[in-house]
Amino acid sequence: MSGPAEAVSRRKTLYLANPYGFSPPQRAGPLQELVGALEAVGAEPWEPFALGDQEGWAREPGWAYKIGRKDTQLVRDSDGIFAVVNGCPPDEGVMVELGMAIAWGKPTFLFRDDFRRCADSDTYPLNLMLFTGLPEHGWEDYWYTSTDEIADSTKALARWLAGEPL
Repeated sequence: MSGPAEAVSRRKTLYLANPYGFSPPQRAGPLQELVGALEAVGAEPWEPFALGDQEGWAREPGWAYKIGRKDTQLVRDSDGIFAVVNGCPPDEGVMVELGMAIAWGKPTFLFRDDFRRCADSDTYPLNLMLFTGLPEHGWEDYWYTSTDEIADSTKALARWLAGEPL
């Protein structure tokens, strides 16, 4: 996994907004599975826990500010965002990162393998604001419910990585 300061890659970069890095078993399991699935389809995932040395910074004064600024810069510099939106509600940090990406007009892809429904809307499975970075019609193509779906060539991520306009 490379970072934004390294040589420009031909692969599109995806900020992988996720809460998995806080737990060693989740880092070793679901997080690595997601990173592997994204790499397998040709994306360059920017995983903030790997790129930001968040555990090391937690021992320094001002660590929270430094992590927040680093993650903000990674979101800004990435080509798009792939956000894990598990939980009811989803992780607060992921929601902030997703909001920034939507505001900056980044291509947005949502991942939820959590079967709970957390919305008032009959259309969307989560708070409707999370879908404002997706098209009104066909938003389901940007919604992933398993790592196997990431390789689906008919869905938005594969089309975007292939250079098709979204």
